Amino acid sequence: MREVTEKPELVAYCGLYCGACGAYLKERCKGCHENTKATWCKIRLCCIEKNYTTCADCGEFKNPKACKKVNNLMSKIFALIFKSDRAACIAQVKELGLLGHAKKMAAARTQTIKKK
Repeated sequence: MREVTEKPELVAYCGLYCGACGAYLKERCKGCHENTKATWCKIRLCCIEKNYTTCADCGEFKNPKACKKVNNLMSKIFALIFKSDRAACIAQVKELGLLGHAKKMAAARTQTIKKK
């Protein structure tokens, strides 16, 4: 089993932190950027198409609730189950950068910022 570490490359396109995800830690997933099977993820496809590291690079991401890719059905289900606030994750990436976000998430040992 892997350990939770601070790696900027483990910040998913949507701002989640793969470095603290159970599937990643159990070595069942390589993380968002390496997961070529995640063709269902519209956020991932959008970022790859636009050559973005995360949604934080997108100039259109001023209002995350308006983005149809961030607010699709799968994202809403994930947010409900995990009480995930991806907009807060992206805001933190913008504020702290990839390394700062990775450090904060690894220290908290969580893959997402929880909705309040």
